[in-house]
Amino acid sequence: MTSMQQLYLLVPLAPLAGALIAGLAGRAIGRSGAHWVTIIGVAIAFFASVVIFIDVMNGNVFNGSVYTWLTSGETRFEIGFLIDRLTVLMMVVVTFVSLMVHIYTIGYMADDPGYQRFFSYIALFTFSMLMLVMSNNFVQLFFGWEAVGLVSYLLIGFWYTRPTAIYANLKAFLVNRVGDFGFLLGIGLILANFGTLDYASVFAQAPGMAKTSIELFPGAPWMLLSVICICLFIGAMGKSAQFPLHVWLPDSMEGPTPISALIHAATMVTAGIFMVSRMSPLFELSDAALSFVLVIGGITAFFMSLIAVVQYDIKRVIAYSTLSQLGYMTVALGASAYSVGMFHLATHAFFKAVLFLGAGSVIIAMHHEQDMRKMGGLRKYMPITYLTMLIGALANAGLPPFAGFFSKDSILEAVHLSHTPGAGFAYLMVLLGVFVGGLYSFRLIFYTFHGEERFRAQAAGHGHDAGHAAGKDEHGHGDHGHEPHETPAVVTWPLILLAIPSIAAGWTIGTVLYGGYFGSAIYISPEHEGLAEMAHEYHGVITMMLHGLTSLPFWFALSGAVTAWYLYIVKPELPGVLRQKLSFLVNILMEKYGFDRFNDWFFAGGARAIGGGLWKFGDVTIIDGFMVNGAARVVGWISSLVRLFQSGYIYHYAFTMIIGVFVLLTLWFGQA
Repeated sequence: MTSMQQLYLLVPLAPLAGALIAGLAGRAIGRSGAHWVTIIGVAIAFFASVVIFIDVMNGNVFNGSVYTWLTSGETRFEIGFLIDRLTVLMMVVVTFVSLMVHIYTIGYMADDPGYQRFFSYIALFTFSMLMLVMSNNFVQLFFGWEAVGLVSYLLIGFWYTRPTAIYANLKAFLVNRVGDFGFLLGIGLILANFGTLDYASVFAQAPGMAKTSIELFPGAPWMLLSVICICLFIGAMGKSAQFPLHVWLPDSMEGPTPISALIHAATMVTAGIFMVSRMSPLFELSDAALSFVLVIGGITAFFMSLIAVVQYDIKRVIAYSTLSQLGYMTVALGASAYSVGMFHLATHAFFKAVLFLGAGSVIIAMHHEQDMRKMGGLRKYMPITYLTMLIGALANAGLPPFAGFFSKDSILEAVHLSHTPGAGFAYLMVLLGVFVGGLYSFRLIFYTFHGEERFRAQAAGHGHDAGHAAGKDEHGHGDHGHEPHETPAVVTWPLILLAIPSIAAGWTIGTVLYGGYFGSAIYISPEHEGLAEMAHEYHGVITMMLHGLTSLPFWFALSGAVTAWYLYIVKPELPGVLRQKLSFLVNILMEKYGFDRFNDWFFAGGARAIGGGLWKFGDVTIIDGFMVNGAARVVGWISSLVRLFQSGYIYHYAFTMIIGVFVLLTLWFGQA
């Protein structure tokens, strides 16, 4: 094994070692030991990822097996790594954001009794995500896919004494199982028809399978690759929270804020985007699958952004923002602009992590209050948090020169140039979503940091991160009653370090999108020429920003920001009036279009009804009533008959014998 291959192994194993030590020996090493061992593990993974990134940029790509887990016939189930430019981008983003979250957690979870357990979980989550992105086969991909789902279940329900947290993690787990069922069907179809689970072998065979069809129902042939790609994308819909499998993500805000940043900014929710990009050689052979991806992404991008406008919980606003941004990435994939989707994934990871961690900083300062109606005027108390969150909001809204402008603008351009069926609808959705994005981003900033200081009139300590007793946070501390103040350096430094790429990451657009960065890691069919057309029109970062000032998306985003300024700074009484006037629409948005209610009634209620029916009819009536008690009653009835003949009197026995002889003679003569 070469030194670089040993380095590949070190990247996932270092966080795993930290997770095992913190989890199994947490009491022995103490609180500081738990955070040091996991932070060192993730730091090793980050610096090793940077070294591997440089090596790959020098042209060294690796695709090979590390360990054979199982052989069944001619099929080998292996652990292996595919290290190319797509992989190393994800490795650097995941390890960097994870490292910042680990450091931030020291301050955020300082007094939590589950401190060591929390660090163990987040390090284990990092290991799972790295195994997913580094895999070179579907077996390892599925292992990482399920592992991040399992650890996210543990993290969302970290405060397991709270019913809302338990409900949220069960919801996340079950919704992801729906998506994962489709994902597993797709992998099964690949194994059945391609005879291998190795990426390279499947991609090599794919063009020859482009015309192959299968009959899911007799007389109704479907293109095999379309079915496989749609099944795989259903898995992505679960992990990346796309409509209608989006319902788990807002509720997952019940977990601690560092988890919101780790799961919902850079890692778990982007696994689906990465997977579809990796599967580009398959998706490019199916226009039906690409259309499906486009339409689902467009619906998610616009309709989820609308819900963010009516939310008051600071974390839920950002959660619905994440749903919308994931919709943008999905739309890019459907437009065959995989590199643009991955570019937005990277820029979004930074500015969304800033927003989530900044929200956590505000929550700490407000004694774990999350309702923005009980905030306001925090700018002068928390200047670093304010500035970093403002940068995150500007990037999220897609305004130049911030990172989100370059990636979001490129997505809109790619969809506009796409000829895939459904592109027109998707373009309208994402364009309208740009206005709403500017509105909810600055609504959050103005509501939280500007205007009157509403927290003076409110008792702190009743937010979603609060503990069981009123007036206490989740660590059990009571309301201190003092004014908000800037959070410790261990919280603000990660914010500053994440704010820098939130500004500058977009400036690499020339290299990432038009400089052939991804190379052969992403395949685009010659029929889908949108990205090539965009490359001809690109003349540098400055030119793109100047041109952006005249484009429709920029003015939509700016008008959204100005609308927020007018509603929450100039006329702060107006939002209340509008909510009353538009109460019907507001109620629809507050009800989240009824999906949660429908899921509770149909799936949860249906499961309870089926369970109740099986219990009452199956268990009580059939098993207990008929089979167990019924058998006993039959035995008792037969016994009562037999008892009549077993009386102990000789004449009873003689009478029984005579009757028996009579019956036998009757049968004998009857046959004769």
